[in-house]
Amino acid sequence: MSAGGPAGRARLRDLGISIGRFRTGPLNAITDVDGVMVGHSTIIAESDAGHPVRTGVTAILPNAGDIFFERVLGGAFILNGAGEMSGLLQVLEWGIIETPILLTNTLSVGTVHEATVRHMLDRYPGIGTEHDVIIPIVGECDDSFMNDIAGGHVRAEHVYEALDTAAGGVVPEGNVGGGTGMVAFDLKGGIGTSSRRLPDEQGGYTIGILVMSNVGRLRDLRVDGVPVGEVLEPMFADQEKRKWLYGSVIVVLATDAPLQALQINRICKRVALGLGRVGSYAAHGSGEIVLGFSTANVVPRASKRRLYSATFLADQALDALYEASIECTEEAMLNALTAAYGLEGFSGHYAPALPLNVLQDIWNRYRPPGT
Repeated sequence: MSAGGPAGRARLRDLGISIGRFRTGPLNAITDVDGVMVGHSTIIAESDAGHPVRTGVTAILPNAGDIFFERVLGGAFILNGAGEMSGLLQVLEWGIIETPILLTNTLSVGTVHEATVRHMLDRYPGIGTEHDVIIPIVGECDDSFMNDIAGGHVRAEHVYEALDTAAGGVVPEGNVGGGTGMVAFDLKGGIGTSSRRLPDEQGGYTIGILVMSNVGRLRDLRVDGVPVGEVLEPMFADQEKRKWLYGSVIVVLATDAPLQALQINRICKRVALGLGRVGSYAAHGSGEIVLGFSTANVVPRASKRRLYSATFLADQALDALYEASIECTEEAMLNALTAAYGLEGFSGHYAPALPLNVLQDIWNRYRPPGT
């Protein structure tokens, strides 16, 4: 078995389409939040039995990889719970994130969880003796339409690769990492990311979003309000579609704004509005889970102090972050589509790519330049 695949095709702004009123960060990616790192392990191969393998692992390290000793404040929102994210209950209870965040397919959560524990034990041998045990954060979506998901092809080495290669800078999108086998809006989906930078008068904070998108029906797809899916649907009338599930999405939100855990929860709720703008309605079988963290304040593990002091934004200052989170969620979801290329997968299933030239034509028809 070998791993690998072509790079992503394009990003939404490469097509002349921009969303929202806030400017992006320099990379328009979650890594615009200082210290956030992303790594992928992509598996595009054939199994020994000849089955297509289209899956992988994506790792997000919140603060340059030292999350165990330098924990950050975190929160979450579950729009629809037909999915799984290990460690989420502890995040909601403590408001703290103390492990990397991993994304993979549904049946590989256990493997990724176990490998992450081993990876952290190797780095921090005091876990379970000198220090508390850990519960790694592992989110999933079902890639069984494209991937031999029952074959158990995600292994510890893929988790280690995603963790060890995590870096700042440009984030590969589309058919990479945990997004390799994902299908969104009946088209090839996957990993997408975007960011926003608030004006200085609103704090100058950065907010970044990364999605693993496996959600939606083509007819519902919208791009900044334009009903792209309705126009595209006749083009794909003969395409075989997933019949047994609607899909899911995992969203990871990062910011350098100084926030309490409760405030992070509140911003994570607004991410759901961004999902709705693209066309998700959180259907019965759709797991839609949002995890967020702020890098502004650190809760040191090694400290013996019984009292901490920190600075947080006033609640009335959150409105700009709410709006920015919606904007970059929408754009991250669309970047996953524009970056992903068409891919054949399990049982001969094929997920076509969003046709970029047609998208531009539809956009120009509904939203002429200058309007």
